[in-house]
Amino acid sequence: MFQLKDSTILKMHKFPNLKKPSHLLATLFGVGKLPYGPGTWGSLATLIIWYFCDEAIQKNILFLLIVIIFSIVVCYIATKDIEEKDHKSIVIDEFAGMWLALFMIPDISAAGLTFLLFRMFDIFKPFPISYVDNNMKNGFGVVLDDLIAGLLAGLLTIVLYTFL
Repeated sequence: MFQLKDSTILKMHKFPNLKKPSHLLATLFGVGKLPYGPGTWGSLATLIIWYFCDEAIQKNILFLLIVIIFSIVVCYIATKDIEEKDHKSIVIDEFAGMWLALFMIPDISAAGLTFLLFRMFDIFKPFPISYVDNNMKNGFGVVLDDLIAGLLAGLLTIVLYTFL
């Protein structure tokens, strides 16, 4: 901290500090610090992890719920002391949203399409994703917009695979 001339105290936060467990987890062990689209890197990391997991984990609803709850808790803890709640290096929310999308797909061959659709929804943020992103500035909101993107990506993948 340092004192400004008008007696305002300015806290200097270096985010993320990968020595803090919550920051390390929020960035998926530093993946969120990669340049040029950390959300895409986080989603790609999720796709790779998901691909190498056993189908019993890929389709396990309890595991999905644990991922979602854990992501919300990590985002809450990691962001409680920073002004910008959905910092670009936080990618555990992409992990939760992408895992939800992949959980829904009918076949592993749909994973690439699901990844592209998830990124499209996460980047362009159509309603209601944009509403959540703009109005819920807390750990839950940081994850919720990605869960909605994941839900939409998963549903659209199912529709495309069913009717095309």
